Amino acid sequence: MPELHRLTATQLLAGYRAKTFSPRDVASALMEHISQWEPRINALYAYQPEAFLAAAEVSAQRWAKGEPRSALDGVPVTLKELIATKGVPVPAGTGLGEQAVAGDNAPPAARLIEDNALLLAKTTCPDFGMLSSGLSSFHGLTRNPWDLTCNTGGSSSGAGAAAAVGFGPLHVGTDIGGSVRLPAAWCGIVGFKPSLGRIPIDPYYVGRCAGPMTRSVEDAALMMTVLARTDRRDAMRLPPEKIDWQDLALNMPGLRVGVMMEAGCGLPLDEEIREHVEQAAKQLEIAGATLVPLEPVLNREMLDGLDHFWQARQWSELLKLSAAERKRVLPAILEWADGGSRLSGIEVVQGFQQTMAMRRATEAVFDEVDAVVSPTTPNIAFPAEWPSPTNDPRQPFEHIAYTVPWNMGEQPAISLNAGFGCSNMPIGVQLIGPRFADHFLLKLAHQLEMRLALPTRWPSLPLNH
Repeated sequence: MPELHRLTATQLLAGYRAKTFSPRDVASALMEHISQWEPRINALYAYQPEAFLAAAEVSAQRWAKGEPRSALDGVPVTLKELIATKGVPVPAGTGLGEQAVAGDNAPPAARLIEDNALLLAKTTCPDFGMLSSGLSSFHGLTRNPWDLTCNTGGSSSGAGAAAAVGFGPLHVGTDIGGSVRLPAAWCGIVGFKPSLGRIPIDPYYVGRCAGPMTRSVEDAALMMTVLARTDRRDAMRLPPEKIDWQDLALNMPGLRVGVMMEAGCGLPLDEEIREHVEQAAKQLEIAGATLVPLEPVLNREMLDGLDHFWQARQWSELLKLSAAERKRVLPAILEWADGGSRLSGIEVVQGFQQTMAMRRATEAVFDEVDAVVSPTTPNIAFPAEWPSPTNDPRQPFEHIAYTVPWNMGEQPAISLNAGFGCSNMPIGVQLIGPRFADHFLLKLAHQLEMRLALPTRWPSLPLNH
């Protein structure tokens, strides 16, 4: 029998159909795998192995009768802690304030449960989801399985680590400035942020998306068949469409792909990342696309304005806590958000207006090209204990300059592994498509993934840590 934790969702479903193995076998293998890795990486929250195994047994009985009920019956999944699941608290990385259990499943959870996916666990995130780091005052420190001294990124930190190490094939994160794609890049997996509203989410907000985090584009597309179903609780949802998400064929000749190597501000680009992204772009050109050099869409005024708006928004959330509770929030969050208390209303509104400037700049790009290729991150790795790649609470967003414009512009964007640097840490390449062209972008990502043809690599279990 193959190592079941290494199989994609597509491979698991094929095995179930062929009766090579069952959901029960997969659940048992995963629980053993988790017992070895979880003490080292700390990726899971609300892990209930008994309930997981019981659900797998019921699914196994359905498959034995040849009566699976849905597209994901018996496939293990995780959900980011911020995505509510009925009966489980949503601690938002802090565990502070009112901690009532969720009364209902948020839309992504509801869709997966409807399709009989096996909910393995929730996954960790940093305080309020406001760091690109595995650092949390409630969950503790989530580590990168490729190197335990390195950070996962965030805020879908646990999902990135869980996908990289093989805690099941399917994971759901959320992304408001790069929180799916950044950990995907630093953990060497696929992270897809769809067009705003393509996957209904609750609570919804400007730029906030849920998205698949997997080890292949094919599995991300499989998840879209379920996650993209409509839900009226999201007032920003897109109209339902009939899309054959698993059709990933694409005719490349004639496509114009913009190459955006510079972010416009933020951290300088690591030369190893530049080389890998240029190689990825070259593969698209070999496949028939025309490459078009592009200037950055972001500038300092945009990023600083967004920073001011988010500071004020976070400070308003911190004011809901008592003074004693606020002291328990991560110092990096407190030091950054405190700036929001000193901003005027006009400064906050001016900051929010920069989201509209980003929307205008990003949308204009697609007058020239069909898609964009860029780095996902400017840096390869950073220490596990840091709250961000700068380790500076006053400059917490210097690393999101490649990702955040596409949240504010609402375009779909995907990060996939472009290879590994000389430090043996993953490097991400990002593809972006026009608003609503989610299916096209998955097709393009699949073509790039096939042409990169990277050898399969898995993190090695450390002997001691």
